Amino acid sequence: MLETSISDQVRSVFQQLEARYIFHITYHPKHEQAGELLEFLNDVASCSDKLSCRTTETDEPKLEFALLKEGRKTGITFRGIPTGHEFTSLLLAVLNADGKGKNLPDETISRRIRALKGPVRLQTYVSLTCTNCPDIVQALNIMALLNPQITHEMTDGAIFQKEADDLKIQAVPSVYANGKQFHVGRGSLGELLQKLEKSFGSLPDAENSPIHREFDVLVLGGGPAGASAAIYSARKGLRVAVVAGRIGGQVKETVGIENLISIPQTTGAQLADALRSHIGHYPIQIFEDRSIEKAELQGKEKKIFAGGGETFIAPAVIIATGASWRRLNVEGEAEYIGRGVAFCPHCDGPFYQGKEVAVIGGGNSGIEAAIDLAGICKKVTVFEFADTLKADRILQEKAQSLPNVEIFTSSQTMKVTGNGDKVTAIRIKNRLTDEERDYSLDGIFVQIGLAANSAPFRDALDTTPIGEIKTDAFCRTTLPGVYAAGDVSNVPYKQIIIAMGEGAKAALSAFDDRVRGAL
Repeated sequence: MLETSISDQVRSVFQQLEARYIFHITYHPKHEQAGELLEFLNDVASCSDKLSCRTTETDEPKLEFALLKEGRKTGITFRGIPTGHEFTSLLLAVLNADGKGKNLPDETISRRIRALKGPVRLQTYVSLTCTNCPDIVQALNIMALLNPQITHEMTDGAIFQKEADDLKIQAVPSVYANGKQFHVGRGSLGELLQKLEKSFGSLPDAENSPIHREFDVLVLGGGPAGASAAIYSARKGLRVAVVAGRIGGQVKETVGIENLISIPQTTGAQLADALRSHIGHYPIQIFEDRSIEKAELQGKEKKIFAGGGETFIAPAVIIATGASWRRLNVEGEAEYIGRGVAFCPHCDGPFYQGKEVAVIGGGNSGIEAAIDLAGICKKVTVFEFADTLKADRILQEKAQSLPNVEIFTSSQTMKVTGNGDKVTAIRIKNRLTDEERDYSLDGIFVQIGLAANSAPFRDALDTTPIGEIKTDAFCRTTLPGVYAAGDVSNVPYKQIIIAMGEGAKAALSAFDDRVRGAL
């Protein structure tokens, strides 16, 4: 089942395994995909003498396998056949169980995971074509490995379709904790950890005493602006730390990138990997999976407070926290997220094959989503608030040429309507006539741009009415020693290449201020 080239790669990945692992397969012998699962796992196991398979037949309609380490449960189970994007999740589950893999969290995050109260049974429903699902699966697998009170199951919604239908799942990844919906959509280990701490609490941890870390420059955010700022600062010989949710930031969620000059085509995931690799060429300390809870920016020594008792201190802080997808903030939206309201057409579009959907937003993201969805949906209706579309002309022309795409401008979303289980309609107001109308449909894809991640800093810094941090031409904010770069700032045009330039400019400004004794 595995191609020779892939088998060779897997053999190389597993070459350094130390412990012995078993794929304990439980299946109904007449399940139509039982043979495929057995062949797949036997192929994977053949790539290392540290791997083997054990089978158990059952009369129940099961198709799953648990990962055992030295004969003991790891807490990780795969229900289905983890091919596609989830193949990496399987490989990393084994590597992580062996204490290997670049995605393992640092000791501070690991202690927070081990301190989580249990028991917690986590289940993630995925699509093998979803690009966001592996991040969630891999993060929760790590939590199961580190905390014996946590178990995690990955479930392929396509194989267990009735189960997904009974739960009324219309978006992936969909995570359930002890049987209740816990999380829907993209996310990171840090975000999930914070939500679990809030939902289940943490045990007292004697090792988890307050931690103070001091640097010359703190870069907040790991996207293009943050990476650029960190590299430029490190090249000046300064002690630099990057405090971020994840390296790559919002870029990691971009499927295709074709306007990063000198690179005709790349993907967000590839660019994020390249940013991490470039940062790694310098003595920059990365503190990933962090969320900023509070910031004290007055005075010479700035303090940034993250979860888990960590405080980061430096005379210079470069804020490059980027932006997040905006929501409609109308009645019914929050209630139906994952049940008709979606944000990723690539991941959730297949749920709406042959159905009618709306795309809210007429920028590049919205029109690209409409074009993609038109290939699988019966009808796609685009609603844009402004009087004209904001997307590039070439995208507008493509969308307008499609017979099942209809576009309305001057349209304000007023309400999302559902029947308690799923979305059934959207209410739109014509801004020119004030007439309101309900459009019957099956799904809504929200693509209305980004909002600056500036909340922890708004009390201390001047911001625009939409929350962007105000900067001068040198990326300086209204406080000495505090700089902002990229999408979190009020720099015009939110583009990767511009963010990179702004990050470099912020670092050079901070160094110049340091040399002049302004810090």
